[in-house]
Amino acid sequence: MRFWDSSAIVPLFIEQAATERMRSQFAEDPQVLAWTMSDVEFRSAICRLLREGAIEGTGADTAMGEFRRFWSGVRVLSAVEPVKERAMRLLGVHALRAADSLQLAAALVAAYDRPSNLEFVALDLRLVEAARREGFVTVV
Repeated sequence: MRFWDSSAIVPLFIEQAATERMRSQFAEDPQVLAWTMSDVEFRSAICRLLREGAIEGTGADTAMGEFRRFWSGVRVLSAVEPVKERAMRLLGVHALRAADSLQLAAALVAAYDRPSNLEFVALDLRLVEAARREGFVTVV
């Protein structure tokens, strides 16, 4: 089981440069662990791509439908307070946006603060670097 950031989940459903690589990672280990807000981040990414004209409405609808089926099989970490506590620390240590600090904090909670026990899958390079510095094995 690996912790998946939303940046790595999006290419599973929308054709991007990292799609083949992320689909291969998913096929290798289809047990996904994600934070409870990743579905909101996924929806945000789809809406942004739609606004930018990178995808059409039917593509967005298809991606959302496929994502809902995928999400029903995801192990979702729904803890909020422990995630917030760790995110506050992470913001002081790493150059992360709030949402990324929450994702990394959720992974720390999922790993029981032993990051070497859990692989972290992400495509955002700043987040990947912070995850490495926290002790995660990262998959990019």
